[in-house]
Amino acid sequence: MTRRVLVLNGPNLGRLGSREPDVYGATSYAGLVDACQSLGKELGFDVDVRETNDEGEMIRWLHEAADGSIPVVINPGAFTHYSYGMRDAAAQRTAPLIEVHISNPYAREEFRHTSVIAAVASGTIAGFGIGSYLLALRALAGEPTG
Repeated sequence: MTRRVLVLNGPNLGRLGSREPDVYGATSYAGLVDACQSLGKELGFDVDVRETNDEGEMIRWLHEAADGSIPVVINPGAFTHYSYGMRDAAAQRTAPLIEVHISNPYAREEFRHTSVIAAVASGTIAGFGIGSYLLALRALAGEPTG
């Protein structure tokens, strides 16, 4: 039986590949989806990758995960730094929740150094490009990540 995993992406992540490739890399959003689903299949996961620019939709997805005890890999995007509603929804988790970032927020502008999600996440993986997501999926599978 495969276990369902939600990979949730916040604002502007649907523009991967064209959005600041020097920061976010050249992989398109479709490439991210393919990479997550391919590795997920190898690990025995049914990976559902989603992206939204809407804070309320992201909160509803986090409620869905909490209600279904579904593990989550989340890149909250800009919501990372200020969405207390999202933080409160993430705090209701009933399965592991791993925060990921493509870039290293601590090597960027100071406002990016604060995550309101990190304190309620199982862990955070940042700075490894699209590989951050793959490391998170491996961590959910219990595989060594380093």
